[in-house]
Amino acid sequence: MSALLQLERVSKTYRGGGPFSRGAEVTALDEVSFAVPRGACFGVVGESGSGKTTLTRLMLALEAPTAGRVLFDGEDVAALAGAALKRFRRRAQIVFQDPYASLDPRMRVRDIVAEGMAIHRDALKLGARAQTERVVELLSIVGLGAQHLHRYPHEFSGGQRQRICIARALAVEPELVILDEPTSALDVSVQAQVLALFETLKQKLNLTYVFISHDLGVVRYVCDRVAVIHRGRIVEEAETPALFDAPRSEHARELIAAMPDPDPDRSPFRL
Repeated sequence: MSALLQLERVSKTYRGGGPFSRGAEVTALDEVSFAVPRGACFGVVGESGSGKTTLTRLMLALEAPTAGRVLFDGEDVAALAGAALKRFRRRAQIVFQDPYASLDPRMRVRDIVAEGMAIHRDALKLGARAQTERVVELLSIVGLGAQHLHRYPHEFSGGQRQRICIARALAVEPELVILDEPTSALDVSVQAQVLALFETLKQKLNLTYVFISHDLGVVRYVCDRVAVIHRGRIVEEAETPALFDAPRSEHARELIAAMPDPDPDRSPFRL
């Protein structure tokens, strides 16, 4: 299966600022390499400060790597400009961690979901009326409806807001969707609903996911293959069952050992 997204020895170094840094360099990513096949769900797991956010910015061409290449469908995304960059922006979308912060509170749902369609009107060939019809269709796909078109984000629960974010990401017909901790701000019961929705959409729309998380339980449920990132380096990459059943790296073993046990009788906090 061909790779839709591929990272080749990607490094990112920042030069520190402030009166006490003396311009010291900080390495956020160090020769990161992996490939994401079309139609797969690839997980990237790491604790806070491991480099996940920097990695996301590079995959979306929001920043350029200091060294190495990020390839999307064979093209170096850091070299894209003009129409080619705009085309990439349509083909690669993101669902953010916090559905409360990622929606404009001044915009109605119809305009939030349709905004990308208006930007990419030439590629999608949708007029204003067709955009509204498409918004209704997308809301139905994510479990909402036409009655929600003219409401504002504050009128929805956290799970409903994340569904709006998902509809917005799907509106421009992407091939790759980066899921940046998409369930961490949600209650456990709502997390299960959203994860089931991701799986349904993946099969129905033939999407490719990069699922970025610190939650190994969620990653184990949704991902086909997982890379473990630690201090900017990939310390292990494997098929999901192999990673959890027989982790090779010390850091992966530590992360797995720290997972909560679903059996309350085995909890260390039980009295």
